[in-house]
Amino acid sequence: MNTVPTKTNLIGLSRAQLAAEMDAIGEKPFRAKQLWHWMYNRGETDFAAMSSISKVMQAKLAEHFEVRRPRTEREMLSEDGTRKWLLKFDDGNEAETVFIPDLDEELGAVHRGSVCISTQVGCTLTCKFCHTGTQLLVRNLTAAEIVGQFMAGRDAYGEWPTPDDTRRLLSNIVVMGMGEPLYNFENVATALEILMDGEGIGISKRRITLSTSGVVPMMKECGERLGVNLAISLHAVTDEVRDRIMPINKKYPLKELMAACRDYPGASNARRITFEYIMLKGVNDSAADARALLKLIKGLPAKFNLIPFNPWPGSEFETSDMKTVKAFSDILQDNGYSAPIRMPRGRDILAACGQLRSESQREKASRAKARAAAGIIDEHHPTEG
Repeated sequence: MNTVPTKTNLIGLSRAQLAAEMDAIGEKPFRAKQLWHWMYNRGETDFAAMSSISKVMQAKLAEHFEVRRPRTEREMLSEDGTRKWLLKFDDGNEAETVFIPDLDEELGAVHRGSVCISTQVGCTLTCKFCHTGTQLLVRNLTAAEIVGQFMAGRDAYGEWPTPDDTRRLLSNIVVMGMGEPLYNFENVATALEILMDGEGIGISKRRITLSTSGVVPMMKECGERLGVNLAISLHAVTDEVRDRIMPINKKYPLKELMAACRDYPGASNARRITFEYIMLKGVNDSAADARALLKLIKGLPAKFNLIPFNPWPGSEFETSDMKTVKAFSDILQDNGYSAPIRMPRGRDILAACGQLRSESQREKASRAKARAAAGIIDEHHPTEG
């Protein structure tokens, strides 16, 4: 049974909101600055351990507030070093967060990596190749729940207090987990502003990439307010194919999407837009598709991530063979574009691109299938909370 906390969680509040909470209990703004340091630089959750704050003040804070992370319900470690957490929130809903390590080939060891953060429970969209998209949207995550995912990763790796950049293992953030971040922009923006704040966690905007399926009206605001790197889940070069595999294209077709990319603030050859392209056998992987892709992004500061499709139970698609993917990549690279083939990470724990889905939803669906096979009719749909 989930008990809704009665105290205000200070995690996820902007600086102004935190100062307002201090004012509400009769404290000066400097208390907010103290708390910010303890929460986001030191990673402390216990007011009693905040040694620069008096014991009387510690007790006062504990009376009104909490410093609370999402609860780790399950942790899985892939054979390739990818680590996935199933995090449970106060209302019992869950989302998945993944750490994807980079291997330093010269040292033969992991020296840094990216935390892949979710922004919704389920997803607004219904992309046909994505397992997350088969889980209906339950709700948006709050700023606290988004920030808390990164902090939970820091907890797991013991990276408090915030280390300097040269020793940081959790060095990058990719907003590419469950959900469409630009359909939850205000919470995402608040969370990223907290994560980028130099007096706390201090992740540079150059180390943060936000991936969108193409919510055109929000792209410019994202660039202006946050200035983070932009990635576009493209996956097709014609409206006909993209309409089929990504229904959002019917609302914001390729012409509008490309125009928004050209208007994205800060895009340049030094900060290129990443176009993510899942290789689907016989759907979007031909040499003609590669040449059409070059035409589509002509004039844009662009680079590509070619992603072999990650199969999941019930999917209608197959993975392109490696020879086809390599030929596709060669066409792009021969024309001067970076187009690495991103080998799937964490497939064995369903942590790869397009495979995230709340474990509780998998289990409910599995139970419902078993019950149906036994002739038992459930009273509600298995994807409902």
